[in-house]
Amino acid sequence: MAKAMARHILVKTEAEAAQLKARIAKGEAFDVLARKFSTCPSGKRGGDLGEVRPGQMVKAIDQIIFKKPLREVHGPVKSQFGYHLVQVFFRE
Repeated sequence: MAKAMARHILVKTEAEAAQLKARIAKGEAFDVLARKFSTCPSGKRGGDLGEVRPGQMVKAIDQIIFKKPLREVHGPVKSQFGYHLVQVFFRE
């Protein structure tokens, strides 16, 4: 069965997610921003979602984790929880 390692930042607005993505692009650390801004409990772990299998996350996030290029910051992606930035490290 497929699995992946990913991290994300969850915020309330698309604008906030876009601002954080720009800060990451300029060199700020994803995990530091996740600890500071993410509203998800994973924020305390720098946004680390651990090992994820297909179907564990909401569909929009699942699509990124299992179909998009590795190590890029994807998003903002809207879900019922808010707006996500997602980065995938590993997939098998």
